[in-house]
Amino acid sequence: MKARLILIGGGGHCKVCIDVIEQTGQFDIIGILDLAELVGTSVLNYQIIGTDQDIAKYVEQGYSFLITVGQIKSVALKEKLFHILNENKAVIATVVAPSAHVSVHSNVGAGTIVMHHVTVNAGAIIGKNCILNNCCDIEHDTIVGDHTHISTGAILNGNCRIGNGVFVGSNATVANQIVIGDKAVIGAGSVVIKNVTAKDIQAGNPAKSINK
Repeated sequence: MKARLILIGGGGHCKVCIDVIEQTGQFDIIGILDLAELVGTSVLNYQIIGTDQDIAKYVEQGYSFLITVGQIKSVALKEKLFHILNENKAVIATVVAPSAHVSVHSNVGAGTIVMHHVTVNAGAIIGKNCILNNCCDIEHDTIVGDHTHISTGAILNGNCRIGNGVFVGSNATVANQIVIGDKAVIGAGSVVIKNVTAKDIQAGNPAKSINK
């Protein structure tokens, strides 16, 4: 029997999540929660049926949930929604695209979506409520914290430690054994060869801080 799934967040990231979810064949998408003024509209033919104020009601009805809010500038909303789900003891889905390679010797946390053609290699540990976007590569023994977004085509080489709420931009490369602190931002195409402190913003090749 397929899990009955409610998505939280109906923007552009929701659309690509729907595409992955449909391809897994593991879920029936019941509807989407978003802003009150959007209730009754739809995203890719799935109706927006309520807001986050309705989470407790749908938990009682036995639905599972996936947060489908994107993450670029701030992780705050994703963190808040995940906290609400936990407070209500919700069942939080983990979604893995059929085209992804996730090693049986790795671990992927609840609420994470592993999108098309992602590689998660042996010994890797992925936290909760993460986005592993299309074609990114998480190499052996790398640890990715909760609420982190690894963007399209990014490469995390072996034995890295990536904090909570981090954003790694498209096609960025992180060298072996690098540590990136909580809520740091790595710009698209960057090459990270030195550790990055928490909340720092870095870009370039080699990556350097661009905080003002």
